[in-house]
Amino acid sequence: MPRDRRRVVVTGLGVVSSIGTGVTEFAEGLRQGRSGVRPISAFDTTGFAHTHACEIVGFTPEKWISRLKPEELGRATQLSIASTVLALADAGLPAERLRDMRALIAVGTTYGESGEVDRIVERQAATGSPDVDRDAAVKSSSSRLSIDIARELGLTEAEAVTIPTACAAGNYAIGYGFDAVASGEVDVALSGGVDALLRMTFVTFYRLGTIAPETCQPFDRDRKGILTGEGGAVLVLEDLDSALERGAHVYAEVLGYGLACDAHHPVAPDQQSVARCMTQAHANAGIDASAVDYISAHGTGTRANDVTEAAAVRQVFAGEPPPVSSLKSMLGHAMGAASALAAAGCALALEQGFMPPTINHVETDPEIDIDCVPNTARPADLRIVQNNSLAFAGNDAVLILGHYGKAAS
Repeated sequence: MPRDRRRVVVTGLGVVSSIGTGVTEFAEGLRQGRSGVRPISAFDTTGFAHTHACEIVGFTPEKWISRLKPEELGRATQLSIASTVLALADAGLPAERLRDMRALIAVGTTYGESGEVDRIVERQAATGSPDVDRDAAVKSSSSRLSIDIARELGLTEAEAVTIPTACAAGNYAIGYGFDAVASGEVDVALSGGVDALLRMTFVTFYRLGTIAPETCQPFDRDRKGILTGEGGAVLVLEDLDSALERGAHVYAEVLGYGLACDAHHPVAPDQQSVARCMTQAHANAGIDASAVDYISAHGTGTRANDVTEAAAVRQVFAGEPPPVSSLKSMLGHAMGAASALAAAGCALALEQGFMPPTINHVETDPEIDIDCVPNTARPADLRIVQNNSLAFAGNDAVLILGHYGKAAS
């Protein structure tokens, strides 16, 4: 770690997921190995052989959104604002105080508000009219995922960016926030990722032949693919001195991250590029690979991803990797929210001393040969954890978090 870089810590977590909303429910869901899988109700699945996903039920945006009108926002934007409001409440940072600070908002996503585009096209197809629904068009801008957080909180001078690096976008956004806080550019960063469950997403992966029938089984010999999901997760990042001065609770310290954009293949991951991204993250964090106690894998449950990712992990860790599990076995693949949800899970794992499980596991694929923490969460004294995220076209991001007080000892 560069000597002139400020130490950055996580002081608030905001989570809206298919296994729980808020820190307490989400942590309990991870510890219990809760599955978020259910039949899809967000859109019509007539004609599809497989019809399950990890959908959030009972989400009431009015509970968290007060300044803006929820009905004028797309679902992804609603999830984004709700996650941020939850994170700030958890951090003990009221909006009034935040307005006097230099703030950054960075939200990663894959599909943004493409659900509104879905609705526009669906209406055009049904009516035969080329007219565009004005309300849906206004909601459809992906920039609203970050801008509307600023509007809801009354942050007139905050930088607000939406980062569209697909399934690694959450980690990208956290890395962006980390750099801004570490350099002293801002006092606080609200960083994370969000995506809603969309017909477009489901159909894309269905046509690729990667949708599992009922369960997601990362690293299993009999794995059959992904289940799409949705959610939002936002982390409050601030420098350590500021956090201690205001008596904030510290979940974890952000030690560093690594990025890759290899463009090797439109959808298939490249082992060497993934390995290089992990090595880069270790260097940025100032650690050796041997210091990592646990890895939250990208772990989609597809044949290609799991074999390639596991091979890259074994390469970097010289054949002796730490335990590696996949939260997607519980949460499904929440696209741009996936790595942010996993980052929140890693922070909780460090704070509460456990490794989240890979559920639905029967038998590890012999090609993979890792300890995937099968089916049951495991108590663990964790010092440093790694959060992998891999995206189409080689947009990869690896985040390193440490236990505040233990990682440096």
